[in-house]
Amino acid sequence: MRLATRHRRPAGKILIIESRPPMPDSEYAGALTSDQLDRPIGLKRLLPQTLFGRSLLIIVTPVVLAQLVATWIFYDRHWETVTRRLAFGVAGDVALVIDQLNRFPDPTSQSQILEAAARTTDLVITLEPGARLPLRTRPLTGRLERTLAAALEEQVARPFAINTRIAHEWYEIRVQLPDGVVRVLSPERRMFSPTTYIFILWMTGSALVLFGIAIVFMRNQIRSIRRLAIAADRFGKGRDTPDFKPEGAAEVRQAAAAFLVMRERIQRQMRQRTEMLAGVSHDLRTPLTRMKLALAMLSEDPEVEELKDDVAEMEAMIETYLAFARGEGTEQIQPTDLGRLIGEVVVGARRAGSRINLTIAEPLSLPLRANGFKRCLSNLLANSRRHAQTVWIHAGRRDPMTIQIMVDDDGPGIPEAAREDVFKPFFRLDTSRNPETGGTGLGLAIARDVVRSHGGDITLDDSPQGGLRVIVRLPV
Repeated sequence: MRLATRHRRPAGKILIIESRPPMPDSEYAGALTSDQLDRPIGLKRLLPQTLFGRSLLIIVTPVVLAQLVATWIFYDRHWETVTRRLAFGVAGDVALVIDQLNRFPDPTSQSQILEAAARTTDLVITLEPGARLPLRTRPLTGRLERTLAAALEEQVARPFAINTRIAHEWYEIRVQLPDGVVRVLSPERRMFSPTTYIFILWMTGSALVLFGIAIVFMRNQIRSIRRLAIAADRFGKGRDTPDFKPEGAAEVRQAAAAFLVMRERIQRQMRQRTEMLAGVSHDLRTPLTRMKLALAMLSEDPEVEELKDDVAEMEAMIETYLAFARGEGTEQIQPTDLGRLIGEVVVGARRAGSRINLTIAEPLSLPLRANGFKRCLSNLLANSRRHAQTVWIHAGRRDPMTIQIMVDDDGPGIPEAAREDVFKPFFRLDTSRNPETGGTGLGLAIARDVVRSHGGDITLDDSPQGGLRVIVRLPV
């Protein structure tokens, strides 16, 4: 399937393999890593990429947002109501004590007032005669300090200072009087309610419990979808899935049932195509044999020779059909040493006179229909052998999940515009009608069909050697 036609090499002639140096591994390494999978960009990179992660995000996000809003509203209202009332209660007690001290300025009465305040208000109040508040006080930082300051300004209406660092779980309030300073020590429980922390712990705990339940639930729901995806992937790679059965939610069961129907329909169509192809090809061999015998007894003239070429071409096509049908119809997928299989194909091609350099980067093994894939490689090498002097083969892993085989040659190559057309059945770039040189037009079509039946693909590109590069990619 090339632009030029070369004469067939004499049968049995073995050429020297080392006549040209093999391609450097660096050239192949670059080709193995040049194509990158599409990755999400922007905000999508921050989102989960799996259905499990996205489902959890859909379930948990609204609940977490609702809890955050509820927590914020409760927290805000708590400070506006409970904490404000507690602070105003403390400020009111302080204002009451100060009012009584002003009404009864004698030391005995003031001492009795302070003792009564300690018994009834849970505040430790002392009087420091002649003391003065500092001109500069520490700025109020916390929300509780500001709430208490607002209450003191409204209830006491005198200069004051607040110190929340006097002792653990105690607040100090100092109020300036005309003849001294009133020092008040208030326990934290008089101005702080633990309900805020209890509420936050409750909301956090319930969110964690909900998250755990959602994980268990979604994992069970995703399991059936994952099994369906694995079954579809195995079937796409040509591997059987005998133990798959519908399970899970109704929609997942519906999709699984549709997959089973599709699988049966595709398998039935493949069997019918194979059986029809094998039957037609087998039936055509008898009349072709009779035609060959009849032509052999005719005289030698150009028209008879042309008919013989036509019959030979038809016979080559039928043999190709039969070989393909036999392999596709009966062969089962088995774990295969790909390196060994490629080596066997290369040995056969060298015996036919091909000059081939083979490089296998590492041990390669995967499930294959060995005979079918061997036929695929043989077709590729036959295509290169007809139009090139030397062929280079490199096999290795493109990534952990893909094996790549590259076949390079130094032939005339294929125009870029025709690289998809050559995979069509019976399409030939060669003008020759001789099947020995021009081919039947089925080699690349059958090769791609075999590779795609294994879940892979074949593409064509320019070779660094000046000819064509055939790239075969197979999923592991």
